[in-house]
Amino acid sequence: MEHKKIKVEATVGAPTDKVWEFWNEPEHIVNWTFAADDWCCPSASNDLRIGGTYSARMEAKDGSFGFDFEAVYDEVIPRKRIAYTMADGRQATTSFQPMENGTKITTVFDAENQNPVEMQREGWQAILENFKRYVEQ
Repeated sequence: MEHKKIKVEATVGAPTDKVWEFWNEPEHIVNWTFAADDWCCPSASNDLRIGGTYSARMEAKDGSFGFDFEAVYDEVIPRKRIAYTMADGRQATTSFQPMENGTKITTVFDAENQNPVEMQREGWQAILENFKRYVEQ
């Protein structure tokens, strides 16, 4: 099945080494992997290698809803690019580009068929903006 591709991006005011660490280390992942202030990420694990798995629990702080985001890595190029396949078969690629003022992060992912494309873009962009705030604080 062919999926529509969605792209989100942000420039983080930090060197690529720091951005890479905060993006991939579970002790940091739990601090930014959610799209809204009334959500949280209570646990995460990351085996950052081809064939390794990524898992992050995302849930509403009031306990009303939650889900596990899981993926398997297809490509890992340290400090440059990661690609993975999500549990439902969709794919995503995130690239890290050093810039004069920090690091540009670009994620391209396959849209799912249950929610409007714009809603998905806004959700992934909100998570990326949350990451940017966390790294820059």
